[in-house]
Amino acid sequence: MRDNLEALRRRHAELSAQLSDPAIIKDQRRYREFAREHRRVQKQLEAGELWAGLDTQVDQNRELLRTEKDPDMLVMVREELAALEPRLEDATAAFEDALLPHDPNDDRDAILEVRAGTGGDEAALFAEDLVRMYLRFAESRGWRTELIDATAGPAGGYKEAIYAVRGEGVFGVLRWESGVHRVQRVPATESQGRIHTSAASVAVLPEAEEVDIDLNESDLRIDVFRSSGPGGQSVNTTDSAVRVTHLPTGLVVQCQDEKSQHKNKAKALQVLRSRLLEQAIREQEAAIAAERKSQVGSGDRSAKIRTYNFPQSRVTDHRIGLTVHNLDAIMQGELDPVVAAIQEYRRNEALAASRGN
Repeated sequence: MRDNLEALRRRHAELSAQLSDPAIIKDQRRYREFAREHRRVQKQLEAGELWAGLDTQVDQNRELLRTEKDPDMLVMVREELAALEPRLEDATAAFEDALLPHDPNDDRDAILEVRAGTGGDEAALFAEDLVRMYLRFAESRGWRTELIDATAGPAGGYKEAIYAVRGEGVFGVLRWESGVHRVQRVPATESQGRIHTSAASVAVLPEAEEVDIDLNESDLRIDVFRSSGPGGQSVNTTDSAVRVTHLPTGLVVQCQDEKSQHKNKAKALQVLRSRLLEQAIREQEAAIAAERKSQVGSGDRSAKIRTYNFPQSRVTDHRIGLTVHNLDAIMQGELDPVVAAIQEYRRNEALAASRGN
C-alpha cells in the first residue's frame, strides 16, 4: 500500500502540472479528462495519506511497547493504541476501496429517463411516482435537476419523462437504477380492491459533453412541430417543439418543454449525445467482455431489478436479494439504504475480483 500511495503522489503532481499547461487548457476534451482524474486521484490520495499517518502512529506506539520501561508511559501507550487501531482498520478499508478500479464515467452527470411500461394508466402513474422519488433523492444529495422533456399519460402520470441530473458522482450512484421497476398495489380506479402489477423502465445515461460526441449536421434531420403538452399559450400555438433524428443510427429525440425552438433543439441534442455516448460505452464493454459478473447486474434496462409492494410496504431489490419494509420513506426519496447496499455489494465483488478470489 505504501507503493500505491507513492504512485498516487506522483500522479497527483503530474495532473496538477498538466492542468496548468496552456496547451491542455486550450484542448477542452483533454482538460476535462484530466480534471476528472485529478478530482478522483485527490480523493484517493486523501484516503492514502490518512491511512499512512495512522499506520505510522501505530507502528511507533508498538515499537514503544517493546522498548519503553516506564510503567506509566506503557499505560499511556496502550491506551493510545487502543484508540488508534480501530481508526487504522477503518482507514485501511477506505484506502483499499479508493484503490479499486474506477469507471471514469461514474464522475459524470446523468440523463435520467423514466417510461411507463406494462399496466396502462397505472404504469404511467407509477412512472410519475418514480420521477418524484428520484427528484427528492437528488435534492437530498444536493444535486441539480433539469426537465428535458415529458409526455403525460391519458389519465395522468407520465408516459415518459427525461431529466438531467447534475452533481458530484451522479452517474456512479444512479447507474444502478437502470432496469425495470415493478409495482404491486391497488390502483385508485380499482373498485374491488384487487392488487394490480404494473411496471416502468428506468434508463440512466452518462451525460455527454459537446467535446465527447461530435455531431455532424449532415447526419441530423431536424423537424419542428407544435407542442402538445402544457406550458402556456406560446408553447402550444407556435412550432417550438423539436424532433432530432440521427440518420446513421436511427435514434430519435424530441423536446417540447421550452417555449424557444432554439432551447428545445439544444436539449434534444444534449440527450442525443448522451444516448450515443452510452451506445459507444456499451459497444466497448461488449468487446472487452461478454459478461460483467463482478458488478451488480449489467444495468440492462430490460432486466427486472426491483419490486415495490405497497400492501406489504416492502421494497425488494432482486439483484442483491435485499428486502426493506419502509416503502413510504423510499418513495419520498430516502433511497440511501438501498443505494448503500448496492454499492457495498459492488465493492465486495470488486475487492474479491482484485484479490483473485
